[in-house]
Amino acid sequence: MLYENKTVLITGGTRGIGKSIGIRLAKEGANTVIVGKTAQPHPKLDGTIFTAAEEIAKAGPGKVLPIQGDIRFEESIDHIVKTTIETFGGIDILINNASAINLFPTEQVEPKRFDLMHSINVRGTFLMSKACIPALKKAHNPHILNLSPPLNMDPNWFAKHLAYTMSKYGMSMVVLGLAEELRTHRIAANALWPKTTIATAAVQNLLGGDFLVQRSRTPEIVADAAFYILQKPSYECSGNFFIDEEVLRENGVTDFTQYAVNPEQKLMMDLFL
Repeated sequence: MLYENKTVLITGGTRGIGKSIGIRLAKEGANTVIVGKTAQPHPKLDGTIFTAAEEIAKAGPGKVLPIQGDIRFEESIDHIVKTTIETFGGIDILINNASAINLFPTEQVEPKRFDLMHSINVRGTFLMSKACIPALKKAHNPHILNLSPPLNMDPNWFAKHLAYTMSKYGMSMVVLGLAEELRTHRIAANALWPKTTIATAAVQNLLGGDFLVQRSRTPEIVADAAFYILQKPSYECSGNFFIDEEVLRENGVTDFTQYAVNPEQKLMMDLFL
């Protein structure tokens, strides 16, 4: 098994892409730590960290540890990293998936929404990465993978939703910087982004409801792409901005209908591409 005895720490692992990555790597033997805020059932969100852990545990032989945490706060980050290392002995892979979204134009962005996006997307990603670096330095093939887009300076992406764009590009700048900073330590830092919209809670509740969900792919396509990226030698594969479909094509996948929520609908391209 490719990920046997590997410990994978996933933020935002309760549902959607984070949970799917956990399931995919668990099938290959990984020990998985899923971090999320939802410990009790939520009326608008599917599942909790505990139900997600049950699903991941069923997928493979590795062990699963759910941790309630909020990466906006340093004490929570310290608790997450400390508990992971105490439980599994180290960290091999960090998946920075936790993210907040708001696609309003500037005049309509409330300060608290701006602060939420930047405290999770940029600050949380930066501090989670920082906290994991000492453990990653000791790993055999250490990887950091951020779910963030390629840095595209087309003004169109800034004009539509400046606050969100700044926060997601902040996550991507973390990749750019850490890839170079950690190169001598053989720690890989890469980004992964979907070519199409993905059927997640954010798409369902905040973006386009069922109309957009029907024109999206399932989170499994991103999880399968992550599966291929994270097995690459960390000293050779760093500083990349991967697109899920391109990764799968490079690994021999030609039929993508399996990932479509509704194969009869035309797919909606994701943001920033």
